[in-house]
Amino acid sequence: MAVTLTESAAGRVQTFLANRGKGIGLRVGIKTTGCSGLAYVLEFVDELDEGDEVFEEKGVKLIVDAKSLVYIDGTELDYTKEGLNEGFKFNNPNQKDECGCGESFTV
Repeated sequence: MAVTLTESAAGRVQTFLANRGKGIGLRVGIKTTGCSGLAYVLEFVDELDEGDEVFEEKGVKLIVDAKSLVYIDGTELDYTKEGLNEGFKFNNPNQKDECGCGESFTV
């Protein structure tokens, strides 16, 4: 079981953490919301919670809670720029569908 990230995403997370001046890594998780039921959540982590799984890759620690890991196991986090838009993209092999606006997904 693992969550990974691309070189582009790793560089972006490292920059965010350096600018923030603190934090041990990035929490990758899910929440219940939207048309399709689930949405991704990203937030900085200053201390671990009980039951957190830590994946370290390319110098970045990704922290995932046990509930979220079931839905995002095998996911690759990427950082992309398309024209004027840029942001994190989730390549989740468990994702079956997403809503029309792209804000939520189902597994």
